[in-house]
Amino acid sequence: HLGPSGAPRSIKGLRGPRYVCPGPGGGTVVSEECGDVKLYGAGHKLLCSFSATYGHRFGSPAGVCTDVEGNVLVADEQKRCVVLFPPNGSPVPLVTEGLCTPAGLACCNRGQLYVGDTGDNSVKVFRYRSARAS
Repeated sequence: HLGPSGAPRSIKGLRGPRYVCPGPGGGTVVSEECGDVKLYGAGHKLLCSFSATYGHRFGSPAGVCTDVEGNVLVADEQKRCVVLFPPNGSPVPLVTEGLCTPAGLACCNRGQLYVGDTGDNSVKVFRYRSARAS
């Protein structure tokens, strides 16, 4: 979204932004080097810090993506896992084995999760929910 002068609009105050993706409700999700993930609303207003809101301790959050149900998925390079953060409720560890250095994430409406694993130079595909939601 461009500002009135044609310049890009910015989200300020981040500490080492790494990965970014569209968030639920037109917002934005950003992972930070400092070990947190933040959710911003449509007007770039901070809605929550995942560390504070969920009480979750990240090792090194990397790739982020959202699904059609409004969940935010986060790859943690240091902890070698992928965690799902639902709009309501507690975080759910989705992938806890088989990852070396999960970095990039993408999910599709068929219930598949794609994980770019830089540790073994591969893309791994997981099913994380039923296809009924597609």
